[in-house]
Amino acid sequence: MFKRIVIAAFALSLASCVIPTHRPSAPRALPTAVASVSLPPAGTYAIDSSGSELRLLIYRAGPLAALGHNHVVVSRSVTGVVQVGATVAESSFSLTVPVESFVVDESQARREEGDDFPGDIPRDAKLGTRRNMLSSALLDAEHFPTITVTCITLSGGTPEDPVAELTVHVAGHEAKLSAPFHLQGNAYRIVATGTMELRQSALGLTPHSLLHGALQVEDAMQLKFSLAVPIS
Repeated sequence: MFKRIVIAAFALSLASCVIPTHRPSAPRALPTAVASVSLPPAGTYAIDSSGSELRLLIYRAGPLAALGHNHVVVSRSVTGVVQVGATVAESSFSLTVPVESFVVDESQARREEGDDFPGDIPRDAKLGTRRNMLSSALLDAEHFPTITVTCITLSGGTPEDPVAELTVHVAGHEAKLSAPFHLQGNAYRIVATGTMELRQSALGLTPHSLLHGALQVEDAMQLKFSLAVPIS
């Protein structure tokens, strides 16, 4: 029995990037932004990778969940362009995320996410989680090195709080998603921030489960994003 528990604990440490979470927290504040957004002149603008971030919060699940860890997975290598039109509804964007750019369980990122992510994770556990995330069972980095996101339409809400209808390509699958977000801006940049639940099954992926469900990750995960676009 002890041997099975040890094996289960190791397996859970490798079962990563699709997760249950129902504990959303607000995106981090943008100190130079103002309450409303004024669009720059129509044209094409590049996303600033150094000021942008995608973040996934990954939670353990199942009867043996206590043997594992919750995870924070971050990419700061988002590239893409924004096509600005006369209005938000006439604008669009596209993003590319290299899957190799994902970093697992940075100490600072875990601290920022609070009590659900206590302490530092051992290096071997981080490497195991990342290896499993990039494997053919999940993101299949060898054959699909990037995730691409294309905005089809922007609508709904207000100009500061639109909803993007998206086409997402991940690990050879195509998915259609809706993503609400908030726009802020000043004379130098526009920033889009948002927090949303994202389901693995909606991306064409299969939630990981071991030992007849004793070790598992739930279908739902939480995505946080902050995308910066310089305008001068």
